[in-house]
Amino acid sequence: MDSILCDELLQEIFHRLRPLCSAEVSLVCKRWLRLLRSSTSSLSLYFSPTSYDSTTINSLSSFLSQHPYLLSLSLTLSTDCDTSAAAHVLLSASASCPNLRNLRFLSTPVSPFSLFNLSNSCNHLSSLTIFLSRPLYFHWVKFFNSLKHLTLFLVNPSTQFNSLGVNEMNEILDVELGLESLSVSGIRAGDFGLNFLWRNCKNIKKLQLKSCESLGDNASFSGFIMRQKGLQEVELRTCRSIVDGVLLKLAENCVSLDFLLVYDGGSREGLHQFISQSKCKLRKLDFRLPLDLYNSHLIAISENLNFRSLVSLRLQSCCLVTGEGLKALGRVMGNVLEELSLINCDVVEREFGLLTTLGQNLKRLRKLDLSYNEMLHDREFISMLISCNSLSELKLRGCNRLTSLSVNSMIRNCKLLQSVDITYCCGIEVEAVELFLLNSPQLRKVQVEQSKISNVARTWLTNKFIEVVA
Repeated sequence: MDSILCDELLQEIFHRLRPLCSAEVSLVCKRWLRLLRSSTSSLSLYFSPTSYDSTTINSLSSFLSQHPYLLSLSLTLSTDCDTSAAAHVLLSASASCPNLRNLRFLSTPVSPFSLFNLSNSCNHLSSLTIFLSRPLYFHWVKFFNSLKHLTLFLVNPSTQFNSLGVNEMNEILDVELGLESLSVSGIRAGDFGLNFLWRNCKNIKKLQLKSCESLGDNASFSGFIMRQKGLQEVELRTCRSIVDGVLLKLAENCVSLDFLLVYDGGSREGLHQFISQSKCKLRKLDFRLPLDLYNSHLIAISENLNFRSLVSLRLQSCCLVTGEGLKALGRVMGNVLEELSLINCDVVEREFGLLTTLGQNLKRLRKLDLSYNEMLHDREFISMLISCNSLSELKLRGCNRLTSLSVNSMIRNCKLLQSVDITYCCGIEVEAVELFLLNSPQLRKVQVEQSKISNVARTWLTNKFIEVVA
């Protein structure tokens, strides 16, 4: 059989296998190992603390050179790796993989010299994730001609005393960068080196700020926001000290904004001002604001005519919201909202009849996530499912009180389900899982403990090519 299958056919078969099967394939014979490596386009490697000697680095070059079509590479080094060893690993990887499009290098901070070498070796690189040390210099960015997505983790103590010199050096450089996605974590006061990015990035479509207590220079960032005519997605994670200012600038300048995520930060007034004044036609909202999201915000969303195209609303751990705000939103958005997530929101358990009302109002609902509502009972959940006949994705992870009765209701009412997560649902038994799998014709992916999959169900999953995630 091995002699009948040509190289191209074997490689096509390898492409269709699950990633976990690669180890078994590589052990069959040397030919299969060679073909597997030559057809691999993505790799993730981790270096243990004792693997930074010259022998290991040379072995890395040899290993990567056997993957001529490698496009995506993730290298994770232990935190005790010194700068010189990390530089050698990066140099070896870049020299061996000239066709790379995506590189994640998670280690000690990368030096500008190493980045210059990387730009020369991998001139097709479009996505880069790295750690940078202060003081911040970004003159190396302009040498990555194909770079579209840049993710930065800023580490080591802030060097405010050197901020003026950094700012002057970055001001000298003026070039329009081709970046479309920018993610920055850990901005502190005095990080004026970021002004180079704020001034020269004019076509950003996605902006992520994580664990930031400052923006470097507020005036430069304001100019940056004003220039972004095509900004579509903004994520603000744990940025309490700057989130209100960023939201205000977005409300004033960004009419193209399509998606907004705010996690763990902000104020009641700042968020309400953004919702009331925003001129963008938001389609997706994602909030994890345990102490900052109120009914008034949800009502304001329903009253803003620009938000009438909202198709996705995700709320996580929003304990101050009550049924009043959600019902108002459901009445207005009933014909457009396709995705609703109420993750760990005790309003689901606190207000009886809320889910029933939402199910009756949200006629176009396709995706529903009620994960980690530990006190959610069958009766409340089933009463919602009766009206949700178009669901294709359902997540119930961690809903301990749900039982097999809920599964039976899913079989009766949700004929279009393609993806289901019932992990950590202690009340759902093996027999119910088997019955659900055998009676869900559209199912393509299920997340459930392996111990709850019977032999009959396992055979059915294999025959129907249904993906199982534990």
